Amino acid sequence: MKHIELYDTTLRDGAQSEDISFSVEDKLRITEKLDELGVHYIEGGFPGANPRDAEFFSKARKLKLKSSKLVAFGSTHHASNRVQDDLNIKSLLNAKTSIVTIFGKTWDFHVKEALRIPLSQNLDLIHNSVAYLKKRIPKVFFDAEHFFDGYKANPEYAVKVLRAAQDAGADCLVLCDTNGGTLPQEVEKIIKVLLNQHSGLRTPIGIHAHNDADCAVANSVAAVELGASQVQGTINGLGERCGNANLVSVIPNLKLKLKYDVITNSKLKKLKEVSRFITEIANIRHFKRQPFVGDSAFAHKGGVHVSAVLRHPETYEHIRPELVGNYERVLVSDLGGRSNIIKKIKEFNLKVDPDSPKVAQIVKEMKELESQGFQFEGAEASLELLIKKTFGLHRKFFVLAGFRLIVEKRKEGEDPLSEATIMLKAGGKLEHTAATGNGPVNALDNALRKALEKFYPQLKQVRLIDYKVRVLTAGAGTTAKVRVLIESGDDKHKWGTVGVSENIIEASYQALVDSIEYKLLRG
Repeated sequence: MKHIELYDTTLRDGAQSEDISFSVEDKLRITEKLDELGVHYIEGGFPGANPRDAEFFSKARKLKLKSSKLVAFGSTHHASNRVQDDLNIKSLLNAKTSIVTIFGKTWDFHVKEALRIPLSQNLDLIHNSVAYLKKRIPKVFFDAEHFFDGYKANPEYAVKVLRAAQDAGADCLVLCDTNGGTLPQEVEKIIKVLLNQHSGLRTPIGIHAHNDADCAVANSVAAVELGASQVQGTINGLGERCGNANLVSVIPNLKLKLKYDVITNSKLKKLKEVSRFITEIANIRHFKRQPFVGDSAFAHKGGVHVSAVLRHPETYEHIRPELVGNYERVLVSDLGGRSNIIKKIKEFNLKVDPDSPKVAQIVKEMKELESQGFQFEGAEASLELLIKKTFGLHRKFFVLAGFRLIVEKRKEGEDPLSEATIMLKAGGKLEHTAATGNGPVNALDNALRKALEKFYPQLKQVRLIDYKVRVLTAGAGTTAKVRVLIESGDDKHKWGTVGVSENIIEASYQALVDSIEYKLLRG
């Protein structure tokens, strides 16, 4: 069984999507989730391009990754610099990853018009950069930017570019369809010629496809069938313009359809979870009809389909949905959910009976909550609390008597002042306190914890790491229902909680209370 390496570039190429902006904390959380999925390489970003990516690599070194290796991405050295003096090359070394990927121009049109240097000098830039890095870093991948367009325009020069990287010691030559307009039959024809002729290429090849012609997944699968051993892409196909090859489709196609060794069966079952986690962190809507992991991917609605599927699922399903962490749905009476809850009970190490009727009660309640706008991907602490409440493993740590928020802006040009006053009962005593913050939610968080810390000093360890708001009812304007996702953490753990309401403060309060109760239940 041939082994295929998965190279994820969600944190770099995916972050270039319109409407996507990942904070450093977002990127760290996504890195840990991709590691759980088992991808082999995680491209963390372009450390020479912005301080955020440099900060990410600094913090990511502390992550305890089990399956994945971090990769720093950058370009060849600038034509006006010596390789050892180039700031981009220095930033790649400063990222302190064991693998780097650099890209270079493969299309002669770009060399002449974008770089405005002789074609031979471009070959020197590539060779010098790869060779310099290879002497200092164990693995260097070369992204042959615009390879397919370059090959179609000038095949001799495109092959010379690959040879320059190979001769310098590159560990993989990644063929990039950067403009995303190449069709599968063109990919097949070019790779066959490239590998079958006396091109002198002996280095493993990879594929990096963009989706502008809606062929990125097909092109990636075709390249693997023709000999590529590395596939680059993003979760959910995020990426510039129309996106990159969607690894959520590439992975099951390679593993289940073509029987390649990519990730284990147990990790494959996390596919839907990882897909939805990243849409929540990216603060975008889940695509219901996404192949393999969408809510509608295995949904059946009445008539012949339903009766056939209930007898033999394979009549209208191309794989068993459980293989990718999804489940079959009959829309008139949703059958999914129970197995997912049992799985979570095991993950949370809860000592409860998975055959209890209360599991069905949790499924029912989750469906009601989801119909209101709740989502528990990225907010598993709230899900754990829901399960514990149903099984009687939860206890109330305080009772709210009320809170009030004041936001005051005293004059033009000054930031508003936010103050929260809260009254609650804990430990048999009524506590009344106030706190300020840099916004109403921060003020409420500060006041809530200030009131509780004398009863529960362990809350002093908790910090609010991230806060996201998602508008759920498009077109409703300022009356729209919102979902608030909060990430909290202490010195050892991080956890996510969720709240939903037409009132953003109420939704925030729900998520804040879940965060506090989760911490107190953990001790």
